Amino acid sequence: MTDDLLYHVDGDLVPAGEATVSVDDRGFRYGDAAFETLRAYGGTISAWDRHVDRLERTCESISLEHGLSAADLRERIDETLAANDLADAYVRLSITRGVQPGKLTPQPEVDPTVVVYVKPLPRGGLEGDPVWDEPATVQTVETRRVPDDAIPAGAKTHNYLNGILARAELRNLASDGAESADEALMFDCDGHVAEGATSNLCFVRHGTLHTPTTDGPVLPGITREIVLGLAKEAGIPVREERYDLEDVLAADEAFLTNRTWELRPVATLDGDEIGGGPVTDRLSRLYDERIEQACYQ
Repeated sequence: MTDDLLYHVDGDLVPAGEATVSVDDRGFRYGDAAFETLRAYGGTISAWDRHVDRLERTCESISLEHGLSAADLRERIDETLAANDLADAYVRLSITRGVQPGKLTPQPEVDPTVVVYVKPLPRGGLEGDPVWDEPATVQTVETRRVPDDAIPAGAKTHNYLNGILARAELRNLASDGAESADEALMFDCDGHVAEGATSNLCFVRHGTLHTPTTDGPVLPGITREIVLGLAKEAGIPVREERYDLEDVLAADEAFLTNRTWELRPVATLDGDEIGGGPVTDRLSRLYDERIEQACYQ
């Protein structure tokens, strides 16, 4: 039960049911906050340095000078995992601009609100099980990704309205009789494939791994980055470009990546079957081996 968990709120461990922030907090008022979704394997935070780097890039892009060290943030995460006796877990770290006067313009001096919350996940690595039950059904949506020159695509902030609208569109399509889908696939404003509401897209054609470029409105996912690195190490050709929907529908294999799902094959896209395959299976195995070596040895 969630209420049995302890969350870390501004330096204190508190029961989940009592964990609160002020209604005047800018993270609540405006979504003015940065966050990272992490995964703990065997008590080790996977790719911690990459997460810290992305968190700092997010904070720089929204001019949030929180003044907290990576060591301080990591200590709060470790304390939360230990307090909940969790070795394998979902972890979310949030840093808001804190409580400030109710004006849109942010003040330069920041007393940040820092929250860590966790929930148990299955073991990962070679002996683990995926958190998903089946390959994903994916549906394209009309909701477009916000252009990078409007809101930086690489900024992982609390303002997740774009993804929420995409998922709400999926729900509305299902209520109108369409097949229920696990993920929404979004396009940029030029009609090119971008990413899922909470995932990056990869697909395979003729043995080459393709993924939409982060030069467009695509979040540079940590799992995406690791998978591309594993593919290059394994001699699998990798291309990062702009793609149309027809390119993905013609794929031999396709999968989604994020920190929780890791690699999740795409069963169908707009009702057309795609599925995983040898490249997806190989990369999943290499990913599990990397996690096993880094976190469970």
